[in-house]
Amino acid sequence: MKQILVISGKGGTGKTVITASFANLAERAVMADCDVDAADLHLLLAPETRERYEFRSGKTAVINRSKCTRCGTCVVKCRFDAVSEDDFTVDPVACEGCGVCFHVCPAGAVAMKENLSGEWFVSDTKRGPFVHAKLGVAEENSGKLVTLVRQKAKEIAEAEGLDTVIIDGSPGIGCPVIASISGVDAAVIVTEPTISGLHDMTRVMELSEHFGVTPHVVVNKYDLNANISDEIENFCKTRNKSFAGRVSFDPEITAALIKGRSIIEHSDGGASPEIRKVWEYIRKKAGIK
Repeated sequence: MKQILVISGKGGTGKTVITASFANLAERAVMADCDVDAADLHLLLAPETRERYEFRSGKTAVINRSKCTRCGTCVVKCRFDAVSEDDFTVDPVACEGCGVCFHVCPAGAVAMKENLSGEWFVSDTKRGPFVHAKLGVAEENSGKLVTLVRQKAKEIAEAEGLDTVIIDGSPGIGCPVIASISGVDAAVIVTEPTISGLHDMTRVMELSEHFGVTPHVVVNKYDLNANISDEIENFCKTRNKSFAGRVSFDPEITAALIKGRSIIEHSDGGASPEIRKVWEYIRKKAGIK
């Protein structure tokens, strides 16, 4: 089984557009949306949810008013000013879940309650099973949720005899990206022809290589700045990095997005054959049959 991760150094490069196209070109694969902070692959795959689960992570202190003696120890010891000295209640937004108040309370009035941080789903699409999630606003442990989504996608692939898992990762180099990238067979880095695009591409490329994963660079909307596109390609070639290809700016992609479809389903021209060419390159490099 091969796991292909699509990532980017910054948001807005067209990462999910490429991922949805790969999902259609792979024919039968398991898809996973590991961009749990801003999941949107479901908008292009039209999934039908068959399983829904709660994701619980992190804890918040709760004070039992009937046990509380109002000694004020928790107020003094809380470094986040989460406990009100007026009524000895905990502000759930300010509470960091460190548990100091739980340990120092002489009356045992503090309990640490696990948070409902989000949801994750197993869905069906016409291209195969799809595992995705939604992290709550300002909730933590996106890396833990990403790991859960990846593990479930792998289990489904093994159970159903599917040899490819296509993962839509998060932009940047943070915790969810690290959780997405470890153990995959190839990382497709989607960048754009700008100075910041080149800079951010190098950062996520270094991250990929740190985890022993071969990065393959794709320049999306390359024709908006041919000079920087050339610079990105030359950067890869002079440093012996894998350059998977270029995808042109295509207004039909916007038209496809409005209809909730990938460009592969929507059109045979424009960017569509270029993405097909990139997929063939990635498929061969990753050893997908």
